[in-house]
Amino acid sequence: MAIKFGTSGWRGIIAEDFTYDNVRVVTQAIANLVNEEEKKPSGIVIGYDTRFMSEDFAKACASVLAGNGIKALLCKRDTPTPVISYEIIRLKLTGGINFTASHNPYTYNGIKYSPSWGGPALPETTQKIESFCQTITKDDIKTIPFNEGLKEKLIAVHDPRAAYLRRIKQLIDFKALKKAKIKVAADVLHGTANEYLDYLLDEAGIKQKTINKNRDTMFGGAAPEPSEKNLKELTKIVKKESYKLGISTDGDADRFGIIDSNGVFITPNQVIPILLYHLNKTRGWKGIVARSVMTSHLIDKLAAKLGIEVKETPVGFKYIGDIMVNNPDDFIIGGEESGGLTIRGHIPEKDGILACLLMAEAVAMNKKSASGLLKDIEKLAGKVFTSRLNFHLPISVMEDFRKKLKETVIKEFAGIPVQSKISIDGDKFILDNNTWIGFRLSGTEPVVRVYAESNSQAKLKKILKAGRDFVYGK
Repeated sequence: MAIKFGTSGWRGIIAEDFTYDNVRVVTQAIANLVNEEEKKPSGIVIGYDTRFMSEDFAKACASVLAGNGIKALLCKRDTPTPVISYEIIRLKLTGGINFTASHNPYTYNGIKYSPSWGGPALPETTQKIESFCQTITKDDIKTIPFNEGLKEKLIAVHDPRAAYLRRIKQLIDFKALKKAKIKVAADVLHGTANEYLDYLLDEAGIKQKTINKNRDTMFGGAAPEPSEKNLKELTKIVKKESYKLGISTDGDADRFGIIDSNGVFITPNQVIPILLYHLNKTRGWKGIVARSVMTSHLIDKLAAKLGIEVKETPVGFKYIGDIMVNNPDDFIIGGEESGGLTIRGHIPEKDGILACLLMAEAVAMNKKSASGLLKDIEKLAGKVFTSRLNFHLPISVMEDFRKKLKETVIKEFAGIPVQSKISIDGDKFILDNNTWIGFRLSGTEPVVRVYAESNSQAKLKKILKAGRDFVYGK
């Protein structure tokens, strides 16, 4: 089968295409790339999430790396993606391989490769890995037994937890959290943030309750995504037991979900501007905020008021990470509407644990709820309404729509003229200073995503209807 890397690595259905054989092929391809680019690789850290057999796939990966003469640092337990990223940078490693399908359903697993800069591999790197995969046969795979790798010191069991926890304590104001004495509820969704997020809340002196800490390879039957739909249990706890904040992370702890004290889900499109506002106000940070193309322009409106530059990127955190690495002193925060962010001085990768704690810090230091902070921003920058619709289409219809989007000259939506078009990832049509609509086709499934934003609910509803009609050819 052809191995294709998507926005965040290669993913497949366990036992169907995500098999030991294919894991070994992908690992051999990564080993080929590393040995081609470096004479003496400094080692690769291997992490894995709480999915079925993730640790076993990781061991098979370690055996292939060792067989290629590359030191493999195999994490001793399931490990969050941001921890792997931090460890690459901290130890100046050649890279990291993480076995995770992030927020996808339990039937999936995946491989994410991060090079020495710590962020997700850019397209030029994943394309090389894909091309190696196409030519590798079983006879090309170099592997040694796991125990032999341990004996030869080509494989080492590694614990990255303590170093990461120390770094978070440097980035978050734990004194302010202790002083505020807020109550926080958390849901780690049976994922890797167990004994990371809850431990840090305890360290901050926060009265906390963390649920779904046990490993469940089926994630309670739902996808481990911290969406409004999946956080109903957390929402009930926040409201019933009067918590100031509800926080959650996905399966590999790189995405976040936030519940306000009144039980309202605070979307990533709202969280990113709240944290930009907080970082500017409490730390005085100026410079650059990076957001992906389909993320809310509330960030832009706030940035304009604060004298901050906005950089727009394609979808995929690797592009935000790239801006961060190239602007280390000016970078403030980067985020995506899908629930990922990082800040200055941290890693060029999504970190859900950091995002949750930073949100707790914002609530504690400003002495306001998340909704209260959002109201302050809206007073400053204006009100914004944002929505996203997903349309599942047959593949043939998807291809017709792709062609239509490419060939049709679109002059208006819902009677509002198109002012400009942005095509860095999908197609985004700017209609006026407050209104835009975007279309993006999924690279992994037959789904068309329609994004829209305006300064009134009525206008947003009209734009979304026009977008739906355009998708279905009305």
